[in-house]
Amino acid sequence: MDINHLVVFITVPSVEIGQEIADALVDQGLAACVNFISPINSIYMWQGKKQNDEETLLIVKTTQDLFSEKLVPAVQEIHPYEVPEIIALPIILGSENYLNWIDENTKQGRE
Repeated sequence: MDINHLVVFITVPSVEIGQEIADALVDQGLAACVNFISPINSIYMWQGKKQNDEETLLIVKTTQDLFSEKLVPAVQEIHPYEVPEIIALPIILGSENYLNWIDENTKQGRE
């Protein structure tokens, strides 16, 4: 089975930063849609110390061919974290209409 579509998770420190990233990804055709879940609580290790921060989670719908070479650099250009979470999960099944919609709305990013 070919995996052509992805759901990408990106955590950001605020809704405002999330909005900036979401606008850039959609405007550049690198994402068909970005959802926000806010607030979330993140507990993680950073530089040997446990952190506990309120963040916002972005859920991005895109295609695999855009992820590494275009989407990740676009996020890193805006994101304030030294090591931002930018992880992708394959969409192994989805309605044909929705997957076609993702393709149609990310065409600009592949040009």
